Amino acid sequence: MKAIIMTGTGPCDRLQLQEIADPAIQAPGQIKVRIRAAGVNPIDSKLRSRGLLYPDALPAVLGCDGAGEVVETGPDVDRFKPGDKVWFCHGGLGDDQGNYAEYRVIDQQFARAMPASLDFETAAAGPLALITAWEALFDRARLSEGQTVLIHAGAGGVGHLAIQLAKIRGARVLTTVSHAEKARFVQELGADEVILYTQHDFAAQVNELTGGRGADVVLDTVGPEVFKQSIPCTARYGDLVTLLDPGEGVVFKEARNRNLRISLTFMLAPHLRHLPEARARQGDILDQCARWIDAGQLRILAGKRLPLERAAEAHRMIEEGHAMGKIVLVP
Repeated sequence: MKAIIMTGTGPCDRLQLQEIADPAIQAPGQIKVRIRAAGVNPIDSKLRSRGLLYPDALPAVLGCDGAGEVVETGPDVDRFKPGDKVWFCHGGLGDDQGNYAEYRVIDQQFARAMPASLDFETAAAGPLALITAWEALFDRARLSEGQTVLIHAGAGGVGHLAIQLAKIRGARVLTTVSHAEKARFVQELGADEVILYTQHDFAAQVNELTGGRGADVVLDTVGPEVFKQSIPCTARYGDLVTLLDPGEGVVFKEARNRNLRISLTFMLAPHLRHLPEARARQGDILDQCARWIDAGQLRILAGKRLPLERAAEAHRMIEEGHAMGKIVLVP
């Protein structure tokens, strides 16, 4: 089969299209999936540029997100049959083959039935970002109806889904974007107030829009500087959640004075630490999101669809930033 192989740590040219052996079912509970699309996430480019999460893992196939159809099942498989459409977040960290390939073999417990209303490309853009947004807003921040939430980078892969999940929960949504096209996009998703961070001090804008109170929940999807600047616009006794390392030199005096609850979320932790209950919980999240998608309440944007052989280009786009939605590779 064709696959994109990470041949070493470094720039995008470390990704090479190669022919490798098809994966084979090795355990009775496994399924073989023909990958119809693979989502590209920032973690993929970080692993390529900084190194895999497991030693001696090269060469490797990246890609955590996948969608495809079952072509073969092990003798103990009872949830799927050949022809079933599935989506999942599994592999691609260095311990198991990822999804930048034509075929995958995974345990049936890690796959879920794909939303009936989606094509493969759109489905492949969803799992990691959906689970991340859910865990950040609902599990870490405990977002509830009537609260105000600030979602940074609302047009991004996690951001555009977080906006919609927050609206489903009944929150008032403020979000930051870089330009007018993205502003229109997030308004279509239901954002109540849009802040162009390239033109305004977002913290001052949030405080103005909330009568000086600040947002009850703030979701940082960007990084250390945005995290630090978000502290003064998080409401007292509020929640500030970040997807990234806040970095060194953070002064928490104002956060302490506000009695903020600071949370970190990394949806791949259950994969790295082999936590089966947490993995099952993430599968349940995908099932609920699938129901909302099929009901027309939740929309995934696969912003750019590229053939598999253009994986290096996809990584360059990720690293340049400012993309709308998610990038997807199509074998």
